[in-house]
Amino acid sequence: MSEPTERAALPLLELDDVAVHFGGVRAVDGVSLYLREGLIHGILGANGSGKSTLLGAVTRLNPLTRGDLRFAGRSYAGVAPHRVARLGVARTFQTVRLIDDRSVRDNVLLGLDTATRSARAGAGARVDEVMERVGIAGLGRMRPSELSYGMQRRTEIARAIVGSPRLLLLDEPTAGMNTDERDEISALLRSLQREGYTQLLVEHDVAMMVDVCDYLFAMNFGKLIAQGLPDEVVRDDGVRESYLGKQAQ
Repeated sequence: MSEPTERAALPLLELDDVAVHFGGVRAVDGVSLYLREGLIHGILGANGSGKSTLLGAVTRLNPLTRGDLRFAGRSYAGVAPHRVARLGVARTFQTVRLIDDRSVRDNVLLGLDTATRSARAGAGARVDEVMERVGIAGLGRMRPSELSYGMQRRTEIARAIVGSPRLLLLDEPTAGMNTDERDEISALLRSLQREGYTQLLVEHDVAMMVDVCDYLFAMNFGKLIAQGLPDEVVRDDGVRESYLGKQAQ
């Protein structure tokens, strides 16, 4: 694993003083960070620390109170949410968001709605390829509700990557899974990294984050309180006090 400290290459994603306030609630309050291409980045933090709100800001679903967002060097803070996917950003959500009156295959196909015309022309082959890739081949005719929770999560990941995004945002992809399922998803994320996917992962499983991520950020009360290599971040006194220490009690 390599630490993204030297900025010889242009960061894929940059956040500059990003804030998202809901009335008097400062859910995200002045976060500046950047992601280097090809790495798996993670965000740690207790419930309510602002992690999911920050992902919503990155995808423009949560309007910015202030700050700037740059993707591959270009600002997109004023871009409409439905256009963010066309930049090369895809995500999964904290809770499963699949359409149950459509087949699993149709749900994956929805990930190509914002793709180029040439990509859509080869949609069938691409969907088959991705379903095979994430381990849901053969389940295409089923409804999402007929799948196990782990397979529903795999379907969401397939939908996110079918359009070949440059950046994949994953919001608690292993929540509610058992150990074996978490290990399988961890292996999938590492294999996607080997294929070139840059990832930003929000997760409560600290051991998984240390094992999978190249670089960690930690948040508390909407602010960034630590960043660095995973082993360093989880030993940080502020992180242990705000999150890890409470878990261990």
